[in-house]
Amino acid sequence: MTAITPDALLLPVGMAVAAGLVGCFAVMRRMTLGADALSHVALPGIGVALALGANPVLGGVTALLLGTTLVWTLEHRTRVPTEAIIGVVFSAALAIGSMLTSGEELIEALFGAARVPGPWETALGSAAAMLVIVFVLRARHRLVIALVSRDLARTAGVDVARLDLLFLLAFALTVALGLRYLGVLLMGSLIIIPASTARHVTRSLNSMLAVAVAVSVGATLLGSAGAPLLGVAVGPLIIAIAAAGFLAGLMYRPPS
Repeated sequence: MTAITPDALLLPVGMAVAAGLVGCFAVMRRMTLGADALSHVALPGIGVALALGANPVLGGVTALLLGTTLVWTLEHRTRVPTEAIIGVVFSAALAIGSMLTSGEELIEALFGAARVPGPWETALGSAAAMLVIVFVLRARHRLVIALVSRDLARTAGVDVARLDLLFLLAFALTVALGLRYLGVLLMGSLIIIPASTARHVTRSLNSMLAVAVAVSVGATLLGSAGAPLLGVAVGPLIIAIAAAGFLAGLMYRPPS
């Protein structure tokens, strides 16, 4: 296993920042389990792309965007809870994806591989990460108002349905950023664990966002640097470090 160069860390760091920010609102929206399930929607797209000889990341992104749009449409046209819709879509996606991929391809799709991204992948991924970061930072107050009261948000002039769609698309784009590095099985964990840690140790929104980003980026950098030294896969090590940070955070009692 070769060491990862600083240039190759540009995309993973962008992924980690986006994951930390999006994860805070995913946790506050009680999408803890739904977030992990939604990331698996990429699997059939990866399988189709591999079967066609196309870029698997492109297939995963397409499946994520389609799946996210489907979840949002069903949520706003039916009275079925979001978690139930995500569960159904997740189960179908996992079944179809498992049939379309096998062996080493399936393992890589689930857990990712620390390959050095090409120039175009780095450029597009960095642009996507910046798009997610800018959206979350600019929309954070509207997202909080919608969490407190959707009626209050509408009264304040917030298009709640559109905001929900944009957030789900930002979530899907964040998952897509981690497909190559962490895979569909672990990317949801990077979104949820740092945010859960931040929620426990902070008492304000801005502090929560900052701590979540710090934990996510720290775990990504430590995992990327430590994996070649330990001879282990990068993705699982990143999540293990993030989980260790969560456990350490449980021992901290923030002031009330």
